Amino acid sequence: MKACIWFSRMKAEKLGHAAALACLLMTAAFIVVLNRGSPPLAFLSLHLSIHAYLPYQTAQESRESGNGTQNLSPRLQENLQEHKPGYIGQQIMLTCDFSEPRSDTCSMTGDIRVLSSSHTLLLANSTENTSHIIRPYARKWEPQSMQYIKELTLKTSTDPHRIPSCNLNHSVPAIIFSTGGFLGNFFHDFTDVLIPLYVTSHHFNGEVQFIATDFNAEWISKYKPILQRLSRFEIINMDTDKNTHCFTFVRVGLMSHKVLGIDPSKTPENYSMIDFKKLVRATFQLKRGSVIQEKSGRKPRLLMLLRIGSRSILNEKQVIKMARRIGYKVVAARPNNMKDLRQFAKVVNSCDVMVGVHGAGLANMVFLPENSTVIQIIPWGGLTWACRHDFGEPAPNMGIKYLEYEIKEEESSLIKQYPRDHAVFRDPISIHKQGWNSLWSVFLDKQKVKLDLPRFRGLLSEVYRSLQD
Repeated sequence: MKACIWFSRMKAEKLGHAAALACLLMTAAFIVVLNRGSPPLAFLSLHLSIHAYLPYQTAQESRESGNGTQNLSPRLQENLQEHKPGYIGQQIMLTCDFSEPRSDTCSMTGDIRVLSSSHTLLLANSTENTSHIIRPYARKWEPQSMQYIKELTLKTSTDPHRIPSCNLNHSVPAIIFSTGGFLGNFFHDFTDVLIPLYVTSHHFNGEVQFIATDFNAEWISKYKPILQRLSRFEIINMDTDKNTHCFTFVRVGLMSHKVLGIDPSKTPENYSMIDFKKLVRATFQLKRGSVIQEKSGRKPRLLMLLRIGSRSILNEKQVIKMARRIGYKVVAARPNNMKDLRQFAKVVNSCDVMVGVHGAGLANMVFLPENSTVIQIIPWGGLTWACRHDFGEPAPNMGIKYLEYEIKEEESSLIKQYPRDHAVFRDPISIHKQGWNSLWSVFLDKQKVKLDLPRFRGLLSEVYRSLQD
């Protein structure tokens, strides 16, 4: 079987990497020349064309100082020394990594001032004056999207007279990130922030201060249970805060590896998506860690994610009836109407199979137990590569089985809107090449599906037998 992706997520293919040679107490500068990459079918960005690019990598290191982590507990000092890239003892440092395809990150170690009112971070007692600009959101390959993310200015200073005094001193590290961008879309909530935030912060065991720019109070309230698992402190609103906060370690930007996924080899303690799902289960008190065969006569539970409008299933009632005849206990849900995240997470976790047409709702797979199955219905229009990337590729790393059902021309509502010899059917990729607006309008926003019941029944029956076996 085939599987699915999403257009706004393009991999920037790195053709070169920096060769680094650093000597302690000496400044090193590295330039990484990176070529543009283009994925299959040249998919477009979420608003305009994607220009996949990687900026130059830079690193700034200054002389050793006595400031370092003097205010941190021994356990946190150990965390910083062992797990923070570029951290060397108590050295004053500003290091930035612009080489990753998904996100830019910078780390500051030493006597740091966070000046919220000017969105500036100042590192005191450096041996030279340097400056970097960073937008702390994990979609750097989308310049049209990133322009709406606030810039942060990171500076080092050699002049002690130009260092503002502290209003608040913090004995824990800080992580600064944006809650702007596409947040509010369930897929982006996890891909752009929650999973990267877990990777960047979990090893601090809650002893870390979050600072948010492009402050989204509604989003923070919705995901407060998860955020509180990662930090025991109230999040600082960088957009309205007037204080000068002092830290000895600050990370700006989040480490992001891939769509709905984690690369354990790049995490401080080899965390994986299985570990992230364990944290989510604990946060929402989800009972099921794995799907197991039950001899109690319990029917397998099948969750049908039902959309309203675009990409809705026109014959959803017949599909639900058919699934029940196969032997499933069907749970029909419209995720957009679910205001209580904790309650809906429990509904998802109670199910063995989840079915839905390609869309953000499929990201609810983070709540499914291991050994469950996701079936993605792929709309017409040459979208297979995109759908597979978003949900097909992440599923195995979550311990989830993935299947897909790719609809045929006769199952698409487009059959009533365009003649059969139109490019929509004859050459869908030519529509992609017209730009994001055309792709969205034709294949996503205006398309609905009417499933071929006998063909879809075969897939549901196959999954049902696997659950019985």
